[in-house]
Amino acid sequence: MADSVPPSGDVGVPDWLRRVAGEVPTDSTGTNPILARYAAADADAREAAVLVLFGGTADADPHARGGLPADAEVLLTQRASTLRQHRGQVAFPGGGADPGDDGPIATALREAEEETGLDPAGVQPLATWPGIYVPPSRFDVTPVIAYWRTPSSVDVVDRAEAERVVRVPVSTLLDPANRFIVRHPLGYFGPAFTVDGMVVWGFTGGILAGVFAVSGWEVEWDRSDVRDLESTLAAAGMGDSLVLPPELDSPSLRKVDR
Repeated sequence: MADSVPPSGDVGVPDWLRRVAGEVPTDSTGTNPILARYAAADADAREAAVLVLFGGTADADPHARGGLPADAEVLLTQRASTLRQHRGQVAFPGGGADPGDDGPIATALREAEEETGLDPAGVQPLATWPGIYVPPSRFDVTPVIAYWRTPSSVDVVDRAEAERVVRVPVSTLLDPANRFIVRHPLGYFGPAFTVDGMVVWGFTGGILAGVFAVSGWEVEWDRSDVRDLESTLAAAGMGDSLVLPPELDSPSLRKVDR
């Protein structure tokens, strides 16, 4: 189970997010190995957190899969193309812990405010997942699942950090036409999505796929659709976001047999 987080005030978890808040998914299909990447073997791993922030009507839609409301969305950013690590990649707001942070929720909220300008007071943390290890940066990243109970305006705050801040419809990510598997040039595989001209892969694609696997919202999609990552990114104008060793920037992908 996910680590429980007391809801804000007396307001409970929206029914359509209850399974996401209550379960830590496993990769039963063999297409999302990021979920098994933990930092236990690296005592020097640095603490970090990301905010997996869902917005939308609080009431579940009784006619939709898992009660998913039509206006459900998730907040994503596209990192600046000038950054050394993970440049140009689509990401959740987040980053490394500061000494004054009181745990991963505080880190995720602080980083999200700094990156997107959101008001943390409108965010209701629901759960934290176990940390996921990112080898290139040696971060142990805690995903913080949250509901955007009172949405605020968001935009790029610092173009040296991010190029875009996007509120992505969950239905677009769930559309089978927008889901596939990517093959890294080094032989790694992982889940990916296309949305709003962007390719979502790596750590972010793995987290989204993990959320969807337990959400009850998922629509069957073609797991045999395996695409070359390099050419897929190039076609989307994101070729510069793929960095090969010695700066391997594909944290969520792990070699598997396919």
